[in-house]
Amino acid sequence: MTPDARALRIDDYDYALPDERIARYPLPDRARAKLLHYRAGEMESLHFADLPDLLPAGTLVIGNQTRVIHARLHFTLADERPLEIFCLEPLEPADYALSLGSTTGVSWKCLVGGNRRWKSGEIDARVNVGGTDCRLTARRGKRLDNAFRIEFSWQADRPLSFGEVLEAAGSIPLPPYLGRPAEAEDRDRYQTVFAEREGSVAAPTAGLHFTPGVMERLRERGSDFRTLTLHVGAGTFKPVTSDTLGDHVMHREYFSVDRELVRALHAQKAAGRPVVSVGTTSMRCLESLYYFGARLLAGDPAGDSLDQWVGSDPRLTSATVAPALAALLQWMEVEGRENFSGYTQLLLTPAVRPRVVDGLITNFHQPRSTLLLLVASLVGEDWRRIYDFALGGDFRFLSYGDSSLLWRRGAGAE
Repeated sequence: MTPDARALRIDDYDYALPDERIARYPLPDRARAKLLHYRAGEMESLHFADLPDLLPAGTLVIGNQTRVIHARLHFTLADERPLEIFCLEPLEPADYALSLGSTTGVSWKCLVGGNRRWKSGEIDARVNVGGTDCRLTARRGKRLDNAFRIEFSWQADRPLSFGEVLEAAGSIPLPPYLGRPAEAEDRDRYQTVFAEREGSVAAPTAGLHFTPGVMERLRERGSDFRTLTLHVGAGTFKPVTSDTLGDHVMHREYFSVDRELVRALHAQKAAGRPVVSVGTTSMRCLESLYYFGARLLAGDPAGDSLDQWVGSDPRLTSATVAPALAALLQWMEVEGRENFSGYTQLLLTPAVRPRVVDGLITNFHQPRSTLLLLVASLVGEDWRRIYDFALGGDFRFLSYGDSSLLWRRGAGAE
């Protein structure tokens, strides 16, 4: 019997993670990370460089091409005390590309560290942007839950985009559990080699193990590698603090997919060939596409957002995956849309089984997290066996840790 997602107890998704198992730094060679391979209940310890040999010919591999922005901005107040502004998501313009490309002014939803010390008025910082002196100014607006609307403006002798200013003025926002500030090495190593579109405040870390060599071998072995965009928000680190999921508010994240990816996904599922997601962020986006298509099959508008409980709607979950993707593709074609973007709050749990994804490449996640629940949606109770195997096999955990390839029950056995 399928459990009720709202009634799931977070205590059932807890485990002891020793502090020394958290990888504070990346390995010198991305592809030398360990790889735990799980299929049909069996496990083996390999290296990430072995990945291409584990995928059947014809596998569609999908990664997240988002790029981490330098979201942490540091200012000094009039009394010489420091203040940090953490950029979360754009408000005006709300489009990530337009906001980061703006050369005038922008507003973002931001966390403010030391907000009580910021009494009023504007604060500014001097920044060197590629040899050009720039004055960056921040003005605090209204409160937005635990964050604020911050209006940014900047002055320089030549036009500069907000993305350029952030790149020069800010720092990479490493996860808090690393317990260290960003260093020069992180500017490169906390990005995937296929990162293209700026907007994330956390890396899609499953992709950090890929190298050009691994990607070339995937192609040689007959796999098709494609990308989507999901900008990872700070909510990805938000722990579940309620006893049951019914009282947990899932964060929302922006996504964008092009029509050719939807076409490839539909062809893949219609032919019964495997889809492998690079990371939990890609999986969240891919599974969201099914629900947008299911809405269309049910006679509803596609819309551009999903709430966290959409996976519990029987009107939608009765749809099969290939027709749902076909409906989404047809809608995009009729509407003349080359890409489809929106926001997803989808919460994947053992009560919401995956429809699109057959295999998942992912790191090892924090206990009591929605990311661990997502893993359990794919492998069920075997998540405990997998994590026990990793802890007993000296695997490194979290963002800079080792990797795994996990197949959904009944998948990956070709």
